Amino acid sequence: MANHKSSLKRIRQTQVRRLRNRYYHKTTRNAVKALRNTSDKAAAEALLPKVSAMLDKLAGSGVIHKNKAGNLKSSLQLHVNALS
Repeated sequence: MANHKSSLKRIRQTQVRRLRNRYYHKTTRNAVKALRNTSDKAAAEALLPKVSAMLDKLAGSGVIHKNKAGNLKSSLQLHVNALS
């Protein structure tokens, strides 16, 4: 167990951040999955900017790597463009 007040606070902060990151990451993964399962082009085009913004926020906060966010956005854009 930690002996310093600062290390106890750091443990609390880390736990809160971890839970927050897990929540946002899972929410974004569900949004990506929903967009991939969409077969309607209009609905997919409406959903794409929201999912892209979610991915950018995750990359900005360091939850996922910026290249992973870019790769996901690219593949989702290709999926939307391929819809008829």
